[in-house]
Amino acid sequence: MKKFYILLMLISQLWSSSITPNEVYAQVELITQEVHFLTKYYDVEHSHNEILKSSNTKANIKPRNVWQMTYEIMVKINMLRTKHNLPVIEPVNMSPILHLNPDMVYEQTQRILTEIKVFKDRMNIKSPVFKLKKFKNKMPIDVYNSLSDISKTFNELNQGKISSRYVYGENIRVFDDITVILKHLKIPDTTIPNKKIVGAKPVDSYKEGMKILDKIKQLQITVGIDFVDFTNLHEGEITPNEVFTLTQMIIAELQTIKAYLNMDSITTAAIKYQTKTPAEVAQLMSWNFRKIDLIKSLNRGK
Repeated sequence: MKKFYILLMLISQLWSSSITPNEVYAQVELITQEVHFLTKYYDVEHSHNEILKSSNTKANIKPRNVWQMTYEIMVKINMLRTKHNLPVIEPVNMSPILHLNPDMVYEQTQRILTEIKVFKDRMNIKSPVFKLKKFKNKMPIDVYNSLSDISKTFNELNQGKISSRYVYGENIRVFDDITVILKHLKIPDTTIPNKKIVGAKPVDSYKEGMKILDKIKQLQITVGIDFVDFTNLHEGEITPNEVFTLTQMIIAELQTIKAYLNMDSITTAAIKYQTKTPAEVAQLMSWNFRKIDLIKSLNRGK
């Protein structure tokens, strides 16, 4: 019996290490077909070429960033459920991982496909069975861009882009993550929020978010964590949706800091707010930057 369990463990390890970006991309393609079917079913205008253009990032994306994009999609699936008077199910969160493998992203694609199936069943929607295709030479950035396309298509299905109240809720998650890191490092938090900037726009929040990512990159470099250059994450107009995605990337990168520090601290679930403005988002983003800027070293007590 003992040999049997050992064999099962070895098979499990072999399976998890065999998942490649090509296989993940094939699952993402299934999701794309499902979502495109829903746009046709609900007679929603789909701006395919425009979305593809806006989803084409050139950043050196890692699997952890791809995983976080799947979280963004799960949030938007909940928005779709709310739109059709279905209960909301909290998206999956996980413990911090320093080196996230493609198999974790593969797991998320299965959750997304399952949620879409559940939605169709609840709404009594009949659809064709889409065939699994095979792909070659796909990289994490290809998977990320396709997931970004899916995320933006969900905006169309939800008949509205991400609003500031969703962005604010995700930035509270950033606030909580930075707070627990400061406590772990025993760094006193002397920061307070600045006054709100009257007339602040999403681009102001985006700039603050990029400063946070740059600070995280500096900390990653000092301890040898594989970092991401987000300079080319997005080009063009900055809307709350771009700030929402940028916030997801901040959360993804903070997980490497927590993992390096051996912190078994799962990022809190997002709080739902009824109304928030771009000025409030920018204020919170700025506060988050000043909080993380207190960290001069990832060695406790230094």
